[in-house]
Amino acid sequence: MLILNQKRVAIVLLACLYCGANVAAQQTFTRAQFTADFDFMWTGLRDNYAYFDRKETDWNRVRELYRPQLSAVESRSDFITLLERVLDELYDNHASLNTNLKTSPRLVPTGLDLWAEWIRGRARVTQLRSGFSAEQAGLKVGMEIISINGLPIREAVARRLPKSLKAVSADAMNWALRDVLAGTHDQQRVIKTRTQRGAVAVYKLDLPTQTTVDNYRYVPKVEWKWLPQQIGYIKINDLISGEIVTQFDSALEMLRESRGLILDLRDIPKGGNTDVAEPILGRFISRTMGYQQVVPLHQPEYIKQVEPRGWTYKAPMVVLVNHWTASMGEGMAIGLDGMRRATIVGTRMAGLNGGIFSLELPNTKIRINYADERLNHVNGTPRENFVPPMFVNLRDRRLSSLSDPIFVVGYKVLKRLIRARSNR
Repeated sequence: MLILNQKRVAIVLLACLYCGANVAAQQTFTRAQFTADFDFMWTGLRDNYAYFDRKETDWNRVRELYRPQLSAVESRSDFITLLERVLDELYDNHASLNTNLKTSPRLVPTGLDLWAEWIRGRARVTQLRSGFSAEQAGLKVGMEIISINGLPIREAVARRLPKSLKAVSADAMNWALRDVLAGTHDQQRVIKTRTQRGAVAVYKLDLPTQTTVDNYRYVPKVEWKWLPQQIGYIKINDLISGEIVTQFDSALEMLRESRGLILDLRDIPKGGNTDVAEPILGRFISRTMGYQQVVPLHQPEYIKQVEPRGWTYKAPMVVLVNHWTASMGEGMAIGLDGMRRATIVGTRMAGLNGGIFSLELPNTKIRINYADERLNHVNGTPRENFVPPMFVNLRDRRLSSLSDPIFVVGYKVLKRLIRARSNR
């Protein structure tokens, strides 16, 4: 049942199982088979999902609500749509299927280009994914979202909320808001906003002239450069592909004599693989160290360790993070923080729950990805609750004139760390 352990991520499953999914898509299934698969999924999550105690979800109620709807399921596509609604009841962006339809909601944060939160009862844009459709359309941090595709945002969110909740939590409200804003693969988004001064405007997203999350591919996957005052900069855009380790090693070698390093993890929305992340972490330590606390649902907790690898980069370092620092990117950031090897600068990260495991349904062969274990900072702080020590509030008007506030703050922090080290 375990897929890739912490080498896991839904995007890998999509690639590995593409052919099998196509074969299954061509098959027909009986109502009994759909029902058996539904029960298999419901029971598997009941017994193995690691976050029920932090949810307002009534899982028994979920079965009562959705199992009768199997009577209307006529195809595998219908079944996928039903399973998506079932997983929505967990309001967990790390719970997903290994397949989707054009009508399926985009995954968050992978398929989201603007981050928003409920602040004092209003849906506010709190961050934009740099270089993507929402930013290109003209949306700005701080704007209030009034509607999406003509539907008032409160109504859109109310429709998206899980139906089994014992109480509507702030987490569920924010999950529904961001899910609505991500939209579906088949529909362009039109967002109406109001500025803090009251000006109302309409923005069209996902246009052919814009960079969309559905079709974007990073080239290269690792970027590096020299910054003023002999500071090195490495940006990682992928923690999945095996060649990333070699590319990172080459970049670090070129910056070997730098006085300090900025490691940019702000655009890793697809998660990652421990076979990539751990070797990178190993370049910053000179002895075996724990970097993450793992809390399995049915087994004792333990500290996951990483081994040193190659020569050790010892100069001061900052790590830049934001809402698109997901899964293994989150693990790397809290790991470097816990090992006291870097200062983390930025906003909160994606806040994804736990480590992903996979459950394959016996008939349709659809895989359900879900959190079977909790992942924490070595000090016990849940990964999803981690706040960077150098938190950057992008709604702070003093930062509004900066094109990249997180980078500017991180660069200043690193220079202070370099000076402090020189003065010892």
